[in-house]
Amino acid sequence: MEATKEKISTHGTWMRELMERLYPICRSITGDGVRQSLAILQELNPLEIFEVPTGEQVFDWTVPKEWNIKDAWIKNAKGEKVVDFQEHSLHMLNYSIPIHEKMSWEELKSHIYTLPDQPDWIPYRTSYYSENWGFCMRHKDYELLGEGEYEVFIDSRLEEGYLTYGEFFIPGRSKEEVLFSTHICHPSLANDNLSGMLVCSMLANWLRNRENRYSYRFVFIPGT
Repeated sequence: MEATKEKISTHGTWMRELMERLYPICRSITGDGVRQSLAILQELNPLEIFEVPTGEQVFDWTVPKEWNIKDAWIKNAKGEKVVDFQEHSLHMLNYSIPIHEKMSWEELKSHIYTLPDQPDWIPYRTSYYSENWGFCMRHKDYELLGEGEYEVFIDSRLEEGYLTYGEFFIPGRSKEEVLFSTHICHPSLANDNLSGMLVCSMLANWLRNRENRYSYRFVFIPGT
């Protein structure tokens, strides 16, 4: 029993360390954040990486343009950053197009998303299929803003590229397969995204070192 407890504790520590590395990465349905995350997961299991080009038809869905972001912020008239992507990746409306402009509060506020009933939370919002830009912020911080001029900067790219996913197959005695699929398309969200990535990685790591009746296929892929 003590040996089992020690093993569980070791796995728990390993998963926590992995989550701390993966959590800050800005992931989306495409882009370098996904590739970076898969590279980290490859340290545990030999995932095979696949890339599907923009425009590829997948059943009733078409692979969209690839999105990547380097930096984004909003500054007030004093030059102070009131929203900063570097502080938290959730501050960005996922798939925001690039922009660098000065504008009034009236122009800006329609591009800001908050959760008034959860003033301490940063919402997660996307604009995958409609070219737009925006920021997400805590409602309590939003309420501190008001009239004046603001400078908006988003250093992002939305262009022809690829959708990337990883797959790991563990052959068993039978050709019958058990499929585990977990999505990897969310930024800094622990329960919605990282928990699935970590549990599937740990399960695959355990199954690959034992003799199995069934074959197992693990897919790490955008939820869309």
